[in-house]
Amino acid sequence: MAEGRFRQDLFYRINVINIELPPLRERISDIPLLAGHFLQRICEETGKTKQLGDDTLTALQRYNWPGNVRELQNVVERAVLLGKNSTIALEDLPTAIAAGHLTPIGQVGDGDHGLKDALAAPERAIILEMLQSNNWNRNQTADALGINRTTLYKKMKKLGLDQPRYSGAR
Repeated sequence: MAEGRFRQDLFYRINVINIELPPLRERISDIPLLAGHFLQRICEETGKTKQLGDDTLTALQRYNWPGNVRELQNVVERAVLLGKNSTIALEDLPTAIAAGHLTPIGQVGDGDHGLKDALAAPERAIILEMLQSNNWNRNQTADALGINRTTLYKKMKKLGLDQPRYSGAR
């Protein structure tokens, strides 16, 4: 609108509801659902039968996804097309994802990145790994981490760690 390429009256006609959608890196509990959806769709299109390995899913959840959902879709498609086995393994993923690299501090969004931001990524990875190894049992995870359950809940909320909806775990 400011450049005069979009009519202001039209913008206000279509701008009824704004939906704020956080980036994928803040919604890692959505990654198994999205990856599963993309995997199913791509397998149907190609006639291949593939599944995601547990290590592969963990690696996908540890990655910071600077390209958001589109990048995840491309990674899954690449793994289906280039993977040699029926289970997508770490070696079928791009090196940066398979190696568990997170986006370096200073490349995530805008603004200052202090110590809190620098510690958030490894903290998220540790908590996620413990939650997965305890089948998302928060009491066991809190005990294993040596923190109380309330602290774990607060950290999970802050880091965008929600129990995956595909699992029957508690």
